[in-house]
Amino acid sequence: MLEWVLVRSRAVPPEPPKRRGATSLEPEGDGFNPFWGMLAAVPWGQVCLGVLVVVLAGMVPWGASQVLTTLDRQIMAIDVHGELVGESQVALERQVGKWVGRSFFATDLAEIKDALEQRPWVQSAAVRRVWPDRLVVDIREKKPLAYWNQDQLVSRTGQLFRPGNREVAGRLPQLAGPDERVEDVIAMARTMAEALAEKGVGFAGLTLEPRGAWTLLLNNGIEVSLGRDQVNQRFERFMAVYQGQLAPRADEVERIDARYTNGVAVQWKPLDESSGSKS
Repeated sequence: MLEWVLVRSRAVPPEPPKRRGATSLEPEGDGFNPFWGMLAAVPWGQVCLGVLVVVLAGMVPWGASQVLTTLDRQIMAIDVHGELVGESQVALERQVGKWVGRSFFATDLAEIKDALEQRPWVQSAAVRRVWPDRLVVDIREKKPLAYWNQDQLVSRTGQLFRPGNREVAGRLPQLAGPDERVEDVIAMARTMAEALAEKGVGFAGLTLEPRGAWTLLLNNGIEVSLGRDQVNQRFERFMAVYQGQLAPRADEVERIDARYTNGVAVQWKPLDESSGSKS
């Protein structure tokens, strides 16, 4: 009885009065802070890893630049290689020599390539670096197929070019015609050259006049007029007459006109010329 009385007699702080109809917003116990809850929900491990990746990615270009700067040297020599016929080794080396002394890594190889490919004989140029201070240039020249008009050459790919020393190309057929018809002339020349070769006759040249007339030149100096129309048929007619009647006397023939319907007209050399005697 006494113990119960003592417990009941302890002081209990009164609860604060509440307004009637109001709801208390005060959290119970120690309380909960939303800010700390948001921090706790963040995946900090992934965030730190992402930041590290970004920092390293930003440092890679800087680090690479520093390494290249440290390793960079001046170009001390440029070697030029290639099977040269029309080009001059000395002239090529002189042209690329202006890049000697420049930065090994900063030098634009495409600039050297473009400069060399402007030369008439150069088909392509390949430029590469050789550590620590050397460049190597591989030159590929155009392969001439024939002489074209009075001052040009035409390559095997049909490309016209005008070198100052076209005579170094050696003995080649002489083709002529409008520049825009070069492919047509090449195609016709190949067809005729193959047909002549099968008969043992040498092909020396072909001319396409501006008005469309074709003239064939044999390697024995005989000119064959084929005109503008029915060129293939006239060529076949010429071949038949030449093989059947004119080949044994080819050294006496100066010109053949195949523009006739049923045959050809022959212009003979003067007697003194065909016989080889001097006048």
